[in-house]
Amino acid sequence: MPLKFKSLPLLSLLFGGAYTSAQTASISNNYQTEAGVPKLNIERSMIYTPDQDWLYNHHASIIHFKDRFVAIWSNGIKDEDSPGQRVVYATSKDFKQWSPVKALAEPGKINDTLTVLTAAGLYQYKGTLVAYYGDYDKHRNNTHLWAKTSTDGEHWSEPLDMHLPVVPNHGPEVTNSGRLIISGNFTFPYTDDPHGLSGWKLSSFYPDSLYKQDNPAMFYSPAAKSGLPPLCEGSFFQTDDNELHMLLRVTGKGWKGRLWLTESKDNGQSWSRPLQAPFSDNDSKFHFGRLPDKRFYYVGIPDTLNHYDRNPLVLSLSKDGKSFDQNYIIANELYHLKKEGLWKGGQYGYPHTIIYDGYMYVIISRQKEAIETLRFSLKQLK
Repeated sequence: MPLKFKSLPLLSLLFGGAYTSAQTASISNNYQTEAGVPKLNIERSMIYTPDQDWLYNHHASIIHFKDRFVAIWSNGIKDEDSPGQRVVYATSKDFKQWSPVKALAEPGKINDTLTVLTAAGLYQYKGTLVAYYGDYDKHRNNTHLWAKTSTDGEHWSEPLDMHLPVVPNHGPEVTNSGRLIISGNFTFPYTDDPHGLSGWKLSSFYPDSLYKQDNPAMFYSPAAKSGLPPLCEGSFFQTDDNELHMLLRVTGKGWKGRLWLTESKDNGQSWSRPLQAPFSDNDSKFHFGRLPDKRFYYVGIPDTLNHYDRNPLVLSLSKDGKSFDQNYIIANELYHLKKEGLWKGGQYGYPHTIIYDGYMYVIISRQKEAIETLRFSLKQLK
């Protein structure tokens, strides 16, 4: 039976004494439908569309490194997260023309079966680019996080073991103190190594006893044992009081059209018990960040009328980090699937964003088949 949390002493006992009650889940949005919501003037660039093979493409991230954009994503033979899935990358110096796809990391074998690789984000520090990717077997066990480094975005090091049993949702992001935090499903590893290559420590709102690894199949069990819905694929932002706010997707039978919220007041070392937030969600990944003018932003799919359609792609802004009440449609055009595959679908899948040179760039998968990047001038945001 699910655990029932009735008092702080019980919480402390169950969660090792470091667990704290959650604050009121006050982070909200006001999106309802796209009717009347202004649409941004955007530019589009299709990075990759498959032909007859490597038909599954998802989990994309983008970065601007030195003189080029670099994009990475998961590249599967046919079905989502199946043996043989690899991680690939492409580069562009002008956003419009992209290089041919190249393999960043190829799967190994366990008991004569290929493993599954998942793209897990990009990070740069002092002229070195780091690409992260997760690795597990066909049973979703033996999870590892790896990294490769590059000084030119083209030539890569041998794999480096991060010593984390985690497949991240987003790559490392820097807090006000310089600490790096990875958004996972329910673990949020952190390090004070600015290179992002060592010293990683696990952190979660679950006690250590409830999990041994964090990957796209392992978030159901600790949730059920804790009386929570299946929480996964977080993204966080930090307010000026240094508090971290991690929003979480709910999926499966637990989906009720709302994100959940966990927060940290100690720079990511511990996290509050999650609460449902008044923030609508279509059952997809999303990305939070901050504009140069200090407003907070969300890019995702807040529509709840068409579950799992992942359309339209929306930008929501907040002045205070609490109320995301200014909405824009980024894109709502349809992409038509070429080849069916396991769990392939969703018009604008798993957005990741960067701000560069006066533009926001958003990379997404299209029905988990093609990889596209969009951009728009920040001058449009009133």
